[in-house]
Amino acid sequence: MSDPNASPRIALIGCGLVGQKRLNNLPPGTVTMACDLNLERASKLAAQSKGCEFTDSVEKAVRSPKVDAVMIATVNASLAPLACQAVQAGKHVLIEKPGAISVKELEQLGALSKQHNVRVRVGYNHRYHPAFLKAREIFDAGALGPLMFVRARYGQGGRIGYDREWRADPKLSGGGELIDQGVHLIDLAGIFLGDFTVVEGHAATYFWDMPVDDNVFLNLRNAQSQTAWLHASCTEWKNLFSFEIYGRQAKLHMEGLGGSYGVERLSYYKMLPQMGPPETIIYEYPRGDESWKIEMAEFFEDIRLERTPVPGLKEAKAALAVVEKIYARKA
Repeated sequence: MSDPNASPRIALIGCGLVGQKRLNNLPPGTVTMACDLNLERASKLAAQSKGCEFTDSVEKAVRSPKVDAVMIATVNASLAPLACQAVQAGKHVLIEKPGAISVKELEQLGALSKQHNVRVRVGYNHRYHPAFLKAREIFDAGALGPLMFVRARYGQGGRIGYDREWRADPKLSGGGELIDQGVHLIDLAGIFLGDFTVVEGHAATYFWDMPVDDNVFLNLRNAQSQTAWLHASCTEWKNLFSFEIYGRQAKLHMEGLGGSYGVERLSYYKMLPQMGPPETIIYEYPRGDESWKIEMAEFFEDIRLERTPVPGLKEAKAALAVVEKIYARKA
């Protein structure tokens, strides 16, 4: 990039729903290359960005002199290998969560990123939802007092044929609901509780005809025995997101993600000296969120400031370490 203040020129690898969402939230003209094994899909996405080329060749996309950074939105098994190709071509990378299907893959990617001096951000965009940003503000101000535990649920009900999609194929997905929605809960809980020294729980398949899990139940604890009690499900017949943070002085409850998950809302319950019904403040975000846009702006700042992305490979490894321990028990 000749102008450090200009937006990086982006190659999108994977032109499906997430690739389209990335394009929709990037500054006009930022995407200069669209890449997908389905060339027609790449062509349709490229037509939406002036001067954008399209290809089914990853090598052409990552080696293009018109590309400064690469955003990768493919099946889980392809994420890390494609990111390695981009890094070896000297490109910065924003890779969708979970970033890989194993900690080992992330470690290899990390070594390459240091060797080529590029930034790798992992797309845990839930961190940038408005309710969560407000919750962080309240938490960081110390309003909750000493933390006790986190309790969270995240679920969706699938759709006809869900158990025949790529997410149901362990070779492509690396697992089921745990590595799909469950990693979001692990990542968010880790922000408040830090590293988990005790990992307990189990993954199960109750409904869908597939070799991967459709429900996971987690009991995670840090060195101070503060607990994250988490449940992720794709048998949640009414889509649900609920994330509660309990301190000795107050509680925060985030719920809804917009759309089918309901209006995004943050409730702040402050315990009174006499206890009883708490003082309550409710924040609602009916106009949706800009988490994708904020996340990509942060990625651009990572590049401009040459800083280590957060969430990046360190945070992604922490989440996948929990995943690997739970799946090892299932095996």
